[in-house]
Amino acid sequence: MQPRTSHPSDFGFQTSNFITRRWFLRDCTIGFGAMALNNLLTRDGFGATGPLAPRRPHHAARAKRVIYMFNAGAPSHLELFDYKPELEKRSGQLPPADLLKNYRAAFIKPNSALLGPKFKFRKHGASGMELSEVIPHIGGIADEICLIRTMQTDAVNHAPAQILMNTGNQNFGRPSFGAWTLYGLGCESEDLPGYVVLTSAKGTSGGASNYGSGFLPNMYGGVPFRSTGDPLLYLSNPAGYDAETQRASLNTLNALNHISFTGQGDPDIAARIQSYEMAYRLQSSAPELIDLSDEPKHVLDMYGIKDVKQPGYARNCLLARRLIERGVRFVQLFHEAWDQHAGLTKGVQNNARDTDQASAALVKDLRQRGLLDDTLVVWGGEFGRTPMVQGGNDGRDHHNRCFSFWLAGGGLKRGHVHGETDDLGFNPVTPPVHVNDLNATLLHLLGFDHKRLSYRVQGLDMRLTGIAGNVVSDVLA
Repeated sequence: MQPRTSHPSDFGFQTSNFITRRWFLRDCTIGFGAMALNNLLTRDGFGATGPLAPRRPHHAARAKRVIYMFNAGAPSHLELFDYKPELEKRSGQLPPADLLKNYRAAFIKPNSALLGPKFKFRKHGASGMELSEVIPHIGGIADEICLIRTMQTDAVNHAPAQILMNTGNQNFGRPSFGAWTLYGLGCESEDLPGYVVLTSAKGTSGGASNYGSGFLPNMYGGVPFRSTGDPLLYLSNPAGYDAETQRASLNTLNALNHISFTGQGDPDIAARIQSYEMAYRLQSSAPELIDLSDEPKHVLDMYGIKDVKQPGYARNCLLARRLIERGVRFVQLFHEAWDQHAGLTKGVQNNARDTDQASAALVKDLRQRGLLDDTLVVWGGEFGRTPMVQGGNDGRDHHNRCFSFWLAGGGLKRGHVHGETDDLGFNPVTPPVHVNDLNATLLHLLGFDHKRLSYRVQGLDMRLTGIAGNVVSDVLA
């Protein structure tokens, strides 16, 4: 089954003919309702094909899975990835008036003084990539990563910018990039969700919209795993409720849901059946997954994990590797802690301490295990920070005109810097990479033409990149 310009009818539901003739289909002796359900479900005897079965993309893919480290709150590109000696030289001066023409900041006034970078930078690896002293571990993988310095977005505040970065649109109700990936490629895991979400630090401003299924069927949305206890609520059976009783109850519930689906053709019913079965299988697969006691000490040390039960970013990075080893298609880490309107120096140091080692360790671990060549690793936030000061002399406001992302893995250039910003890190001086361009490029690496991967909603063929987006060929190996 190949996702091209797809229509819900490709999966046996949600067409106008089906809705208007559902009573005929329900009562027809050849069982069209059952046939549709068989097309929807693939696990545990529910059918040979289904919406989560692995599928071929449009063209040969360079990567087949994604780990997306979303560092929410907007990491400062000026303190981490984009050194500006001219900004350092002019710190305390007012920015040029023409620079601020038609400029919109979230909070600061246009006449705020310039603020030089708070940390030193140095070159790393054979590529000579220039990175901050506070991310030495990422510096250690400089020859593995592709650094984009001219990312650009339309939003200037956190919630709409996070939703835009993750769904391609600032409006609520759109499918996330992970949901589009799962819709296009299906899942290789029988026992785990195809799209798993791991969180650390604070919750994101965009909330569940960052990883939801939007107008796609619910089964394509991200499944958040909890950081303590069972990864999902109510995963363990209550006392006195054995596996045989649970299986019998689930069989009865599924039979009732099958009857409802045959009569109504509601895709949410099919998703419900599948979710119950997935939950049943998770009871054995999830505890094994989150038990890190079988990881060698040298691996734990590489990630900086001192206590395997202690939740946090490092543990989530290691869990991400374990998830994709078990066939999960898309793993997304959310770490919201980077919003330094004041306390910039200490805040960036603390965040770098929490994320630098583990982010780099994940890339190295994937490389050592032969997984990096067909895995996309993405690291970034919703926008950057202003060259102008906020919060006395130790803070920066939101800045959407240019910021930095780094990528690694399948089909990407290694040790490569794409794009250049001006002397103050304010505007791109080479063509910007818009959110839509990034998503078009990632979909291309996963084997999709972003203009063809679509889903029909109210008569429109909707897609992740809307009516825009171009593949950034310069970052492709």
